[in-house]
This record gives sequence, structure tokens and C-alpha cells, in this order.
Amino acid sequence: MSAPAILDRRTFLKTSAAAGGGLVVAFYIPGSAAALSAQASKPQPLLPFAYVKIAPDETITIVSNHSEMGQGVYTSLPMLLNEELQADWSKIRVESAPVDAMYNHPIFGIQITGGSTTTAAEWDHYRQLGAAARFVLVTAAAQQWKADANTCRVEKGVVIHTPTSKKATYGSLAAVAATLLVPADVPLKDPKTFTLIGKPTRRLDTPSKTNGTAQFGLDVTLPGMLTAVIARSPVFGGKVVSFDATEARQVPGVKAVVQFPTGVAVIASRFWPAKLGRDKLKIKWDEGDNANLSTTRMLADFSTQSASPGSLAKKTGDPQSALASAAKKITAEYDVPYLAHAMMEPLNCVVDLRAGSCEIWTGTQFETVDRANAAKTAGLPPEKVQIHTTLLGGGFGRRANPSSDFVIEAVQVAKVAKAPVKVVWTREDDIRGGWYRPMWHDRFAAGLDANGNPVAWTHTIVGQSIMAGTPFESLMIKDGVDSASVEGASDLLYGIPNLQVDLHSPKIGVPVQWWRSVGHSHTGFSVEAFFDEVAHAGGKDPYQLRRTLLAKQPRMLAVLDLAAEKAGWSKSGASKPLPKGVGRGIATHFSFDSYVAQVIEASVEKDGNVRVHRVVCAVDCGRVVNPDTVKAQMEGGIIFALTAALKTEITLENGRVQQSNFHDYPMLRIYEAPAIEVYIVPSEEKPTGVGEPSVPPVAPALSNAIFAVTGKRVRRLPIRSSDLVGKGAANS
Repeated sequence: MSAPAILDRRTFLKTSAAAGGGLVVAFYIPGSAAALSAQASKPQPLLPFAYVKIAPDETITIVSNHSEMGQGVYTSLPMLLNEELQADWSKIRVESAPVDAMYNHPIFGIQITGGSTTTAAEWDHYRQLGAAARFVLVTAAAQQWKADANTCRVEKGVVIHTPTSKKATYGSLAAVAATLLVPADVPLKDPKTFTLIGKPTRRLDTPSKTNGTAQFGLDVTLPGMLTAVIARSPVFGGKVVSFDATEARQVPGVKAVVQFPTGVAVIASRFWPAKLGRDKLKIKWDEGDNANLSTTRMLADFSTQSASPGSLAKKTGDPQSALASAAKKITAEYDVPYLAHAMMEPLNCVVDLRAGSCEIWTGTQFETVDRANAAKTAGLPPEKVQIHTTLLGGGFGRRANPSSDFVIEAVQVAKVAKAPVKVVWTREDDIRGGWYRPMWHDRFAAGLDANGNPVAWTHTIVGQSIMAGTPFESLMIKDGVDSASVEGASDLLYGIPNLQVDLHSPKIGVPVQWWRSVGHSHTGFSVEAFFDEVAHAGGKDPYQLRRTLLAKQPRMLAVLDLAAEKAGWSKSGASKPLPKGVGRGIATHFSFDSYVAQVIEASVEKDGNVRVHRVVCAVDCGRVVNPDTVKAQMEGGIIFALTAALKTEITLENGRVQQSNFHDYPMLRIYEAPAIEVYIVPSEEKPTGVGEPSVPPVAPALSNAIFAVTGKRVRRLPIRSSDLVGKGAANS
């Protein structure tokens, strides 16, 4: 999900006594900004944050206040902390934080993982924690030796008195260190002396994921636990009128069949009888107001709406006058579909609800909100509800749901089950369960001067707001404009003097929310693909025109040049020849404070099928903590985006989602994956996001490559072979 700019914050550190003789370093924030928290609009009181525990046996446990869903934070956060702590890396362990205000996100003021903000938000925080821990450990050793702390140093979890070579391990010093105070200004290392940050580092969670001991939500098992599967309305917002569970109750293992606000739950001893029982339910539904929803009709409506200006998001100069007087004018319309998150691990949640407490095990990105919603559903105060955040088998924003849909359902089932219960979503439940990336329509017009340079650019966007109806609405929607809908368009980096971006936000009964790269996922495609049209209409090389219009954007210009150079796209025009039938396309995009440029080489077979051969990606994400993580995230985002560009869409007819599983909502297969090269621009700026920024440039770079080889424009996703054979509608 998207995030506002990082706010400046000052912190101070102190220690608190630890149980069992270990050391807990506490972290205070004097008034978090809490920019996206509905219940934290005012600065929060000082709260202790326990993040690092040093046990007498030398084991060091670092508490992560961010969820691990494959992005590598269970390694990067310990790297930040241990750069200052200087413990033995082999002794480092990681555990997820419990739900508590002390673990709130330094920017958002709630416990959340999203917006590609983890490293950026924790860059100072975790290093300060490590420095504070090191300070009290050295102080404890110096007091023990009656020595000056300045004569001591640390190496791999050992404090050494340099003059005498006396040594003491962190574990042996922990109990005394826990009683010492830490000044507010413990100095941090000069980045020039970093020994861990910036070095390729193996992930700490890899061994458990390869030997099977890692615990995801689906792995959780409790004594006496039951399993439930829920039959939900085939139309969004539908209600149960009546149901017949006679056959369902006859399935061996089925314990109960119960109606809930969202449908009918079948509770059984295991998953399979619950699934079979659900299949045998006979339910009569009131399909409600959404029974006639059709994405075909929606697209037509969106196109009609885009013909008139919407709520103004950005305006510079006088774009209408510039268009009217332009030597040449071009227009185009672009469409992208609803998209499901399609995590490899479908949604699931385990709840153990008792008279005065509620324990929850699930993979979540939204602990604070989930606990509040679970507490309300259970009729308990929030402090009586605890969430154990497991590893997430993918998230992409789906597990940060403002309504906590999959958590609330599980609590509702647990109230009836009278036993610990695991609610499992099947793949079909997940694909048809809503909370999609919205469907979007974009209408462009550009005016060119006599030399083929763009002098005017207008962009009308039509699509649902993901913030409307959420706790974030008042913050994120201003004057009718959801900032998440226009990001990547209203903050265009190209130096076009006359620009206008406006927005229509139709209200439709399809539940939508953030999806990897959020608004950038659609503006990245439409803006960069239309830019390619503008370049060719003006007789310009797409790379060279980007260079010209990015003259005042040195960081983006640097990644553009790097990607082009590595791909063989020459500044002089003497580009490296490609094999016959292969085209080369280029795109850039700025998102999550990171700069990305990509060049894609692709071909189109006779039947219209697209083959992607190579992706060259350059990224400037500030100072890098773990280069391996950056490369993995860039590669993963590219594959994720190629899947969306080539294969997936959610369509509705008669109110029903037409797709159900990976046979009709397919993923990119290994044999279809291109060669991917990732190049990181060295930087001394603070870290910025890497989880999402590689997604937006993929589709436009690919569509631009297709134009280069076929002369056909791709203006809708996913790319259809029918658009690329014969005359093709895409070339209209």
C-alpha cells in the first residue's frame, strides 16, 4: 500500500529491566505523527518499545514490528540493529512482535507492514536500538573492570578491554547492563565504517523455510482445533435468505453448520469434511443491488465519464490553450482490469476464544486494526486480544484489510464452535472474494510543437477509490480526489509545461483495496505507454525524449541511462542490434520514493502470443541494506507485473466473478520467465522502498517493445493475442 512522505522524528533510548536476567532495550517516540491512524490523529504519549533481547546463553532475539511475507525484513531489520550492536551474527534470532502500541510503525502510528516503508521507517530506529544496547553492555563491562569505557571495544558479541585484553560476552553482561541508563545521544557509526549494511547477506529465514519448520498461518495447529469453511454469496453484498444443511451434516466429521453475516459456515474436524460439507449446502441468496454488475458495461461507462473532466488533481500552466494551439494533437484511451492479489498461501485465521481472552494466529499486515476489529466482534477490550503474526505466504496488500474481513469471520465462527477453530479460504474463495485492485480507464491528450516536443498533456482517470469508506478517507481524499488513484500521474517527473490530471471515482459494489504498487500499478502502464506514443508522434526516440524531459531529475536520469546502457540502447542512436523479430521498449517510474527504469526485449509469435526474452532494470533506492534483498524484490516485482500484463484479469457478469482458480487466473510459469538483470545505483541517500517500485514500469516497457516490433499499440491489459494478429484493435 502507498504511504505519505516520511516525517522527521527524534527519538531517545533508555533501558528497562528484563525478565530472567536478559537485556531489553526500550525505544521511545515523543509523539508519533501517526499519519494514517484514525485513532492516533494526535501525538501519542511516550511508550516503551522492547526490540532486542540478549539472553545469558548468548542468544540474541531481535523483535520485528513488521510482518515477513517474503520481502526479507526478518534479515534487513536485524542487519540494521546488529551493525551497531556488533553481536555474533550466527547468534541472531528473529521473532514477530506482539500487538502493542510500543511496536507501532514510526510513520503511520499503528502496527502495519505496507507502502514499501519498512527499511525507510526503521533506518534510524533499529540502528539506534543496536547502539543503545552496545553502550550499556560496554558500560557494564567497564564498571566490572573498573576501567574507562572508552578503552573498550566490541567484537562479535564480546566486549574487550584493549589495554589488558580482558573479555566479557554480551550474555554474561546482560543482567547488569539491564540496570543501566542510556543517554539520548548515543552516536551511530559513520556509514564509511559499516561492516554489515550494504553487504550481500543470506536471509535468516531461509533455513526454516527449506527444512519445513517455518510456521505460516496454515501450519498452525492447536489441541482440539476444528476447521471451518464458509459459503459466501456469489454476488458481492448478497445475503442468505434460507439454507438446507441436511446433506452437509451427514458428511463424516462435520460438527456444525451455522449462518453468519457473510454466509454459512461448515465447522468440521478437518478441512476436507468442512469443504465437502460446504459443497452440499443448498442456499437461497438475496443477491441485492449488485446482481447485474458487468465489467463490460462498466468499461463503457468509464469511457463515457472520461470524456468530461473530473475532480482536479493537478494543473500547471494552461493545458487547454496549449492543446488548442499545438502543431499536432494525439489522443488515446487505456484500460486495465480488476486484479486479485492471489497470494500463494490463501487466507486463513486461527482463533482460540475464551471467556476473558482471545488469541489469534494469522499472517497479517495490519495488527492494530485486526485486533481492534477482533475485540469488537468478541466483545472484549483490545488488551484481552492478542495476535500472533505468523509468516505470510504472500500479502501484496490483501492481508492489510481495513475491514479485517478474514479475521472477523474467524472470531464469529469461534464464538459458535466453542473450541479453537481455523477458518480456511479455498483458492476459489480467495479469487472470488473481492478486495481487488480497481479497474481503471485513462484518457489522454497531448499537444506537440512544430519540433515534435510535447507542450501539453491532459490525463483523465476513471476508477474506484480504495480509500472511500475506510478510516483513511478524511486524510487521503481531498476535494474529491483520492491521492492513491492519481499517484504516478499527478506527480509526473517529465518537464511538460502544461499539464492537467483529473479524476472520476464511480461508486461500484465491488470491494477494492491496495494491490502491490497501488495507484502506480495502473498509472505506470498508461502514462509510460502513452509517453511512447507521444515520442513516436513527434518523431523522437523514446529514450532520448525521456532524457530531454528529465533534465531536472538527475536521479531518474541516472537510472534511465544505466538501464539503457546495460540494455544496449545507445544515446547516439547506434543501439545494439536485436535478433530479427525482437523489439526493445523502455519505461521509467517514480514510486515509493524510489527511481526505476526498465528496458524489455520481447517478440510476438505468429499466433499473437508474446514472449518476453530479457528485462533490464536499474533502481535508485537510496542506501542499500542488503543488495540481495533489493535484487530479489526487483525480480519478484517484475515477475508479478509480467503476470498481470500477460495473463490475469477479474471480470464480472450478472454480478458474478468469472474466474476461480489458477486455470483461469494463471500465473507466469518458470519456462515463460525472462532473463532479468538488476543494477543498483550507488547512493548515500536514506533508504527508500523496494517492495513495489519494480512493478509499474513492466507493462509499459513491454507494450512499447511490442510496438517496436509489430507497430501495434497495446492499450489494454492483459495483453491479448487477438490484439496482435491481423489488423488488430490495438493499433486503432
